[in-house]
Amino acid sequence: MSQQRINVANQSLFGRLDWVLVSIYFALIVIGWFNIYSSEYSENQKAMFDFSMSHGKQITWVGISLFVGFIILMLDVRVYHTLGYVFYAVMLVLVVATIFVGKVVNGAQGWLQIGGFQLQSAEPMKVATALALAKFLSNYGIDLKTRRDKAFAFAIIFLPVALVLAQNDTGSALVFLALFVMLFRQGLEPYFIVIPVWIGAVSLMVLVFDKLPVIIVLSVIGVIGYLLLRRSPIRAIFLLIVLYLFSLGVVFGVDFAFNKILKDYQRDRIEVLIGKKVDMKGAGYNVHQSLIAIGSGGFIGKGYLKGTQTKYNFVPEQTTDFIFCTIGEEWGFLGSALVVLLYMALMYRITVIAERQKFVFNRCYAYGVLSIIFIHFLINISMTLGLFPVIGIPLPFISYGGSAMLGFTILLFILLKLDAANQSAY
Repeated sequence: MSQQRINVANQSLFGRLDWVLVSIYFALIVIGWFNIYSSEYSENQKAMFDFSMSHGKQITWVGISLFVGFIILMLDVRVYHTLGYVFYAVMLVLVVATIFVGKVVNGAQGWLQIGGFQLQSAEPMKVATALALAKFLSNYGIDLKTRRDKAFAFAIIFLPVALVLAQNDTGSALVFLALFVMLFRQGLEPYFIVIPVWIGAVSLMVLVFDKLPVIIVLSVIGVIGYLLLRRSPIRAIFLLIVLYLFSLGVVFGVDFAFNKILKDYQRDRIEVLIGKKVDMKGAGYNVHQSLIAIGSGGFIGKGYLKGTQTKYNFVPEQTTDFIFCTIGEEWGFLGSALVVLLYMALMYRITVIAERQKFVFNRCYAYGVLSIIFIHFLINISMTLGLFPVIGIPLPFISYGGSAMLGFTILLFILLKLDAANQSAY
């Protein structure tokens, strides 16, 4: 009788799963595997299941990820809420340990060697941070308009940011900042969007035009603002002065950081990106070759396994950071658009799931999943097209990488479990 009840419960669970989301997940995995295989294909290497190659290893990681996903679905849903802080603390310890004993890969000391596998500690940290932040925001009486609650929420996000930066992994650190989407959904004031956008705009102007022209422009804006506000309350004029001084601080801070803190290769990448330097053989090589590959694909592509840029390894890191250029070259605009539409469908479906949740924890976590997948998608595609510096961000479910595949699968399957439990609660 007990076994019969378990079988009925499992049937009920799988009946409540969002199969639209599951179908998109599998579609992206299949697309990713075929393109990883294509990236490594040659006349001397035709085996589709060679486990010494990246495409073979990816199959292994997909299998591991699906097994872990199945376990996630079988666990009691209360585990994710109850152990949110515990998981967060354990992952923080793991990230700290990586700083001291981790393996350096592509300049970042973010990998732990576990037997025959390598684990990028930032990946499970993303899941843990989303869970911990969702748990905090769902606590009774939390109000993000109070300084105390705001500071606690910010600390949950910025602590892993600082630790991952200590691993010299700027790309992964940026991903955690996307979790601010969860805070805005729960009522964080809009000026927390306006201020970063203003800082970004001023920083970009400094990098493109140098600091003196920017100071002149800011001073002119300040004078015009004063003339418009001179009859306003003193508080408005005070805020204008504070904003002006803050903007000057950004100008000098960015100039100092760019010239004194950033490493040579980081400065080169930024200057290539903003057009101040042309370096087709150095910092701009990857992006230049990526653009050639994508452009050569035309409208319908050269055909599967027929990409010359891909076949002759012109683009470094083509199975990971630059996997999208394989799609562009072999599948063309139509194939690339299909992949982008699949991601749009994935993110739209997650939004639909988020908004139908009965519990605050579920909704917050869903927006955490959405923000992480969106920032990965946005930055990776932008890197490939030369619209963002190359910082090593994988394309979710498509790029080669065991840690990323496992991390994204855990993110998604926890959401599937929460959503299935949410439907049974009605």
